[in-house]
Amino acid sequence: MNTSVLPNINTDLVEMAPHFQFAHSVDCVIFGYDKGVLNVLLIESDHPDYRGQWSLLGDLLRPNEDLDAASYRVLRERTGLTDMFLEQVKTFGEVDRHPAGRVITTAYLSLVNVRDHQLKSIDNALQWRSVNDIDTMAFDHKMILDACLAVLKRKIQEEPIIFNLLEKKFSLRNLQLVFEQILGMSFDRRNFRKKLFTTGLLVDQGEMERNVKHRPGKLYSFNREAYDQIKKKSFVGLQF
Repeated sequence: MNTSVLPNINTDLVEMAPHFQFAHSVDCVIFGYDKGVLNVLLIESDHPDYRGQWSLLGDLLRPNEDLDAASYRVLRERTGLTDMFLEQVKTFGEVDRHPAGRVITTAYLSLVNVRDHQLKSIDNALQWRSVNDIDTMAFDHKMILDACLAVLKRKIQEEPIIFNLLEKKFSLRNLQLVFEQILGMSFDRRNFRKKLFTTGLLVDQGEMERNVKHRPGKLYSFNREAYDQIKKKSFVGLQF
């Protein structure tokens, strides 16, 4: 073996050291829908530069875990939630995004059925906040929130992920309200329902709503098997 062409390992490590002097974190943008409002789960920042401001739930990546594992850990430790939709959206790496030093973060989009999940945390600083009422946030978290919201708006028209925000049995009225809240637009009731029924993704449960102030509507559920068949034929979504 010609050892003259082998790199000087010690020298290389010294030269590479500056490239390892930064941290990587994950931030979870957790959306939930309740009583006609699209909310996001936030926590009050404990960083001195952002006292009193809201931030996303996140944490630094540990040496022995990958990104997805870190995001699930954050959800589990901070909320007690485990079974939910979670998807990586984007990495944010602006040099000055964190006052403590160079921190690169990867954002995850999560959808929670609020009524079926009881948050584990008893910390009063952890709260659901209406997406429409958030103007500023700690760090660059408003930018991250907006990026995940934009992805959510696109994906609910391409994939049936919106059902993760609803109870297993839901009315068409509630389903329409969720779409309208996320997309920021109103739909004609008849046209909306016609479009939904043509997808074949809804199953009539033979039940009616109870204890509602409006006229009770039929309850439906999402037909996962039908969707699995449809997407094999290039499912194109709802395209509102």
